[in-house]
Amino acid sequence: MIDQIILTPEGEEKLKKELDELKNVKRKEISEMIELAKEHGDLSENAEYQDARNEQSFIEGRIIEIENILKNSVVAESSGSGQVYVGSKVVVETNGVELTFNIVGSHEGEPSQGMLSCDSPIGEALMGKKVGEEVAAETPKGVTVYKIKEVT
Repeated sequence: MIDQIILTPEGEEKLKKELDELKNVKRKEISEMIELAKEHGDLSENAEYQDARNEQSFIEGRIIEIENILKNSVVAESSGSGQVYVGSKVVVETNGVELTFNIVGSHEGEPSQGMLSCDSPIGEALMGKKVGEEVAAETPKGVTVYKIKEVT
């Protein structure tokens, strides 16, 4: 059984665009590259052909992966309850510093962009909490305490 995947509306749209690009642009490009490489003769010693085939395998694998994610996903709706859930924007304070996170599904996490996976230690600690609550999360630097200042 495959676990259900939670996506934000933006995350779902991003995956759909990537899938469209892979199917309708990249597949054609790689097919043309393979045909061109075949014209160069002996395929067993043709680096261009081998590279194109490897790229084709990667593209096909990614298409299957995205299709599976989309098939097994549910799009998070804003709860409006003031609690932290996937799709929430959360302002927290830790050690006198305010940080803003967008809580996203596990396939969307990009911490450097402020996109915090609900499955990450901090995301997990914040899930279901409300403004004013403090949470402790085990991070690489040790346990860090975050006070929730705002949830939208």
